[in-house]
Amino acid sequence: MLQEKKELLQKYLVCFSVAALIAVAVFAIDGFFTDDIAVNIQILSDGFSVAGILLLLFAGMLFISSEGALIGIGFVMRNVFLAFIPMGRAKHEVYAKYRERKLAEMKKQSDHCVLFTGLLFFAIGIIFSVIWYLNFYQMPV
Repeated sequence: MLQEKKELLQKYLVCFSVAALIAVAVFAIDGFFTDDIAVNIQILSDGFSVAGILLLLFAGMLFISSEGALIGIGFVMRNVFLAFIPMGRAKHEVYAKYRERKLAEMKKQSDHCVLFTGLLFFAIGIIFSVIWYLNFYQMPV
């Protein structure tokens, strides 16, 4: 039990570190601390939003992959590769058996650290956007 919690905490720490590195890279590209407070809040919003969206997209790809939606692409790529290898066609198997074997090999992920970390960073980005909008956006009269 303690080992499982430790592994889950480690996964969240890795996800948080990756998201933080993405956010810091966006901060550096946009030139953080070089302009006034309004621009810095926009840069904070951009950094957190980009990191959050990238992690959410990655979580979506993990979900699609774990459901077996990409098995057909793997089957086609395997057969194309085997077509160029001498005697590679001898290893050919029917798609139904290939799919059955791949689904049996797959393991379901029960933790959603990428999804929750992406949602957290995206929410922080939205909060900075709202702060900028309420304090610095000026409607033309």
